[in-house]
Amino acid sequence: MASSPIDAAVALTRLGLGARPGEIARVAADPRGWAMAQIRRQGAPRPPGDLPDTTERLGQYFDYQSAARAPAPGAGAVDPAAEARREARQAARRDIVQDTAQAFLSRAQLGAATEDGFAERWALFWSNALTVSAAKFDSGAFIAQYECDAVRPHVFGRFEDLVMACEQHPAMLLYLDQARSTGPDSPVGARRRAGLNENLAREMMELHTVGADAGYTQADVTELARALTGWSIPTAREAESAGADAARPRRARMAAQVQPGPNGFVFRANVHEPGARTVMGKTYPPGGLDQGQAVLRDLARHPATARRLSRRLAAHFVADSPPDALVARLEAAWTRSGGDLAQVARALIAAPETWTPRPAKIKTPYDLIVSTHRALGTRPQRLPPLRQALADMGQPLYAPPSPEGWPDTAADWAGPDALVKRLNWAAAAAATVQVSDTDAVAADALGARLGERTRLAVARAESRPEALTLLFMSPEFQRR
Repeated sequence: MASSPIDAAVALTRLGLGARPGEIARVAADPRGWAMAQIRRQGAPRPPGDLPDTTERLGQYFDYQSAARAPAPGAGAVDPAAEARREARQAARRDIVQDTAQAFLSRAQLGAATEDGFAERWALFWSNALTVSAAKFDSGAFIAQYECDAVRPHVFGRFEDLVMACEQHPAMLLYLDQARSTGPDSPVGARRRAGLNENLAREMMELHTVGADAGYTQADVTELARALTGWSIPTAREAESAGADAARPRRARMAAQVQPGPNGFVFRANVHEPGARTVMGKTYPPGGLDQGQAVLRDLARHPATARRLSRRLAAHFVADSPPDALVARLEAAWTRSGGDLAQVARALIAAPETWTPRPAKIKTPYDLIVSTHRALGTRPQRLPPLRQALADMGQPLYAPPSPEGWPDTAADWAGPDALVKRLNWAAAAAATVQVSDTDAVAADALGARLGERTRLAVARAESRPEALTLLFMSPEFQRR
């Protein structure tokens, strides 16, 4: 398909994270090919840096838990050992928090510099669609590992593999309180009178797969929650029992009840609710770990999942109220390929509705900051100003407001107060950068999308900061 002069700007701003200096010219020969070339089976690129993987983070998390459980001294007593344990606990927590924040900075630096803007936006979409939050320390401790180890490797594979990796990751299991969910009639449940937690099952159905319109009932949620009992993370003792000491009789018995999986996931047979389960009209025989996995795979393959997530993709990339024809194209690609997300991505890129010139999506604060750095050819260098800017504009680090993830419509991000905060940020950012030609920055950032009114405003500005502020606040730059 022949490309028009505006297609490169559309590709980089709508499918990607914004244009860097000279990038529109480089992509202009084949904007669709630029995006298609980023669809790789190995997934989306990982942010730079030496981020601990999930297994390493589990070890750090166990150290924190061990220190947190240390007994406190008696009333009025001063116990040097207890004080040392308290300081160790605080240090362990601080290290995890700082390491996680640094991972966010690395992700923003990747976004500002990457040549694979479509792959990065695609990965960010799935991280948000299957969201976890750092609002809880326990889940936040694993949130960077969740994105790197569970999301990014699977975003161009089959959806059922992506959702399985996400639901079984410690970040999700802790965020939705699944790690302690116990079958009432399981050996542990009968002994301790422990309870069932339905949070993961509910969000798995409502937000991660079929959606609330699929016709499932509360009974289906409860049945799924029963099927998921046993899905958890290891305790420090269980991790030890998998090692050389597992030959000891007691630890060997413990190890026999724990079935390990990828990224620190474990299935505990002794807390799994026995019996068959019926979810959305289908009965699943008793089967331990296999039972919950079978239900999840069926939910991932359900036609309602294809329909719902195809619409969400179209709404994210193209318009808050996406064209029905685009949704139909994505759903057809999803269904025809059995949920192959590479095929769905190709259908998005090939669809004519994707290439309409008029920008219809407002940028989130994160998008705005990253695209500004890309326009200037810079990267965020320090965490504190990045953290403060995102907090001021309503999108704090790794802290979406609910399991639905960050909102994705103009109504959520373009209110009067939000625009004032964006203006304040744009003016502050414009005052700190050194560029010699603001007209060239505008042309490089927007290409054929640069309107005459904005071009003249930038050209006639009385100062470099004023010119850049007008550019960053222009409708063309605020939308994608």
